[in-house]
Amino acid sequence: MVLETPEGLDTRPTSDRIKETLFNMIAFDIPDCYFLDLFSGSGQMGIEALSRGAKSAVFVEKDKKALNCINKNIAKAKFQDSSVVFSEDVFLR
Repeated sequence: MVLETPEGLDTRPTSDRIKETLFNMIAFDIPDCYFLDLFSGSGQMGIEALSRGAKSAVFVEKDKKALNCINKNIAKAKFQDSSVVFSEDVFLR
């Protein structure tokens, strides 16, 4: 499935190579975990965790365009019941 990404230069997507390496390293910890995706951008990291068996994912993003993108991607992947999205600045809490 191809996920949407926010337009513009405000977000920097994680490369497929980095994402694959990361998830290969933590593969055995993903099933039934609670995944936190800070600075979520398109939500690809949290959605990847959910697709690999995470129990739930929390997405935190402050950019309105990115939040819209995250919500669309979660719906496209049908992970609404296992996702929580916060419109927050990570550094202000």
